[in-house]
Amino acid sequence: MFVDAACQAIREGRCLEVTYDGRTRMVEVHAVGYASTGNLVMRVWQVSGGSRSGARTNWRLMIVGKAWLARLSDTRSQAPRSGYKRGDKDMERIICQV
Repeated sequence: MFVDAACQAIREGRCLEVTYDGRTRMVEVHAVGYASTGNLVMRVWQVSGGSRSGARTNWRLMIVGKAWLARLSDTRSQAPRSGYKRGDKDMERIICQV
């Protein structure tokens, strides 16, 4: 279900609101796939919300298993952001991407 919401966000050009590491974040999903570790991950640009590092906006590679809530937002995504490259090198198999 989480993957479906993330891929729908890409298709519809919308942001995704997620709870990750106990913090609510608004993200623009750029790619969803599997890392070499076998983890399902998504490459996102964080638009707003909390983070452990304190940085509110930045590129993130989120492990989907650590996210426990995802809601498609009405906020329009600005993906692809500057610096994004298709075929994310941190993913061995990509499910969907911008």
